[in-house]
Amino acid sequence: MQLTITDDAYQSLLEQALKDAPIESCGYLLGPDRQTVTQNYPMRNVDQSEEHFSFDPKEQFAAVKYARQNGLAIVGNWHSHPASPSRPSAEDIRLAFDPNILYFILSLAGKQPVFNAFAIADGKVKEKVCLR
Repeated sequence: MQLTITDDAYQSLLEQALKDAPIESCGYLLGPDRQTVTQNYPMRNVDQSEEHFSFDPKEQFAAVKYARQNGLAIVGNWHSHPASPSRPSAEDIRLAFDPNILYFILSLAGKQPVFNAFAIADGKVKEKVCLR
């Protein structure tokens, strides 16, 4: 799978995750097609947890509306792992309900951030794409 993310979109989500840490940060990633991320749509983690996240349904609706109004696709959702690797947890896999989007995870656990995308369907990780 070929996937790209603009520097601006990556910087936006990295800054958000660093600001929110040690709470998991989250949002949607948008782009002109399903292979290109050009925007981070920041969301609030309503759980305010260091180990999991949940979106506010009203913010989700606003993100979908924004994407449609601007001719953008929702490439996927993302969240940070402030203290664990960039790989889906059992809970991440269990809650990956949409097989048509990617699930992005930004790890802040090491010296350098690690950012990966995962295709998840039927309770299994189908593909991993290393981004940074």
